[in-house]
Amino acid sequence: MIETALLALGLVLIVEGLVYALAPSFIEQLLAMLRDIPESQRRSVGLMALALGVVLVWMAKALGA
Repeated sequence: MIETALLALGLVLIVEGLVYALAPSFIEQLLAMLRDIPESQRRSVGLMALALGVVLVWMAKALGA
């Protein structure tokens, strides 16, 4: 279990690090666009991403990961 959590955390950090290392100006533009989106809509998108992540983890565990 802890191995899976460490693997997931490592993969998230790799993706985040790549974005910041390869396209820092894109992050600035993305943050500016996010400021224009209403908070309720950002919350809804976050909850959908959370639900999708839970489903993907559940499916991976069901398949034997």
